[in-house]
Amino acid sequence: MKLNLMNTRRIKSLSMILLVLLSFSLVAQDTTATKEDKKAAKEAKKNKVPEKGDVYFSPVPVLGANPAFGFIYGAGAAVSSFLGEPSDTKLSSALLGLAFTTKKQTIVTLKSTVFTSSNDWVFMGDWRYLDSSQPTYGIGTGPQSARLADDGFEFDDKSYDGTSEVDMMEFNFFRFYETALRKVNDNGFYAGVGLHLDLFNNINDQLLRLAPGDTVITPYYAYNVSKGFDQDKSTLVGLSLNGMLDTRDNINNPYAGRYALISFKMNPAFIGSDQNSTSLWLEYRDYFNFTDDNNNILAVWAFGNFTTSGNLPYMNLPASAWDQYSKSSEPYAQGRFRGYDLVFAGLEFRKHLIATKKNPKFFGAVAYANMTTASGDENGIDLFEYIEPGYGLGLRFNISQKSRTNIGIDYGWGNYGTSGLFLRLNENF
Repeated sequence: MKLNLMNTRRIKSLSMILLVLLSFSLVAQDTTATKEDKKAAKEAKKNKVPEKGDVYFSPVPVLGANPAFGFIYGAGAAVSSFLGEPSDTKLSSALLGLAFTTKKQTIVTLKSTVFTSSNDWVFMGDWRYLDSSQPTYGIGTGPQSARLADDGFEFDDKSYDGTSEVDMMEFNFFRFYETALRKVNDNGFYAGVGLHLDLFNNINDQLLRLAPGDTVITPYYAYNVSKGFDQDKSTLVGLSLNGMLDTRDNINNPYAGRYALISFKMNPAFIGSDQNSTSLWLEYRDYFNFTDDNNNILAVWAFGNFTTSGNLPYMNLPASAWDQYSKSSEPYAQGRFRGYDLVFAGLEFRKHLIATKKNPKFFGAVAYANMTTASGDENGIDLFEYIEPGYGLGLRFNISQKSRTNIGIDYGWGNYGTSGLFLRLNENF
């Protein structure tokens, strides 16, 4: 009887041990299965073929500092999506930015290029609000571009030659540009119209001094007096006629294709502009791929912005880095060069360097060179009389393979001791 009781207890103990071991085994199997499921899900997401409606969102912090703004902080994001089937619709892209500074400035931007289904329509937008400041250096390129007309500027019965100092301008600025283009054929040709509105208010020309015995006449003040513009505000409202060729395979980071744009803008006073004027924009971009793996690309970009009739407000004269995405004339500050006509040309060599298992395009580098020239009638400066070079190096980190979104860090050098560090979302062009 005792033996049977002992056997029964042993059997129960063994059963309990087996039950515990079985439980651990099942838990381990569940854990392994969960890990494998997660791994499989990640792999499936990675290899998922892009579909209509897919959205790729890439946020990035905005941090920086310079004398004009103080410390800059905020956030930016690149948002890309297919509004039609990826087989016949290009990727649409928008860049959003919101930044503040320790000098109580606010910068809000939304810049977009949107392709509807089958690329039937293209919408190009450039919306900005700035409660900000920006340096201006006069009209034209060259060492004397900050001077006024050679024969001097008459004020208070005296002649002034202007100043070679940088002139910091404080202002509120609102821009609304929207262009709609309809597909003409399947070769990438489009035609359309645009609406363009620029409002500058509360302009404060900080260098200007008009007191007798302590007079400093700035190029901004002299231009406005000679052309009949207000000193503290300006309005430019325009309608444009546009033709475009776009065969790029991706607008964020093209590997192949080309882009060309011609835009003739009319700014009549009867719809709100301060004065009648017209201007012409001509632009071309091309991409040369030296290897089948897209790891060695030479990109070329050139544009001209020409005042064709009438007078533009000083702050609306063709100027460096005032293109849609504000990426031209690096490393010079926005508005560093300004004139009646302006031409920019640049090239950039893009080299892929490091791949990872998760991202074969993870890291790369660029080397770039460019030139900017601007004319100034009052100064007797002709277009191409003075050419301002820029050159530099950069790093690229891919943060979205499917949208080809890159974070770029560039450092560049130019004339007059210019150098600067730039943080970019997507390629410069």
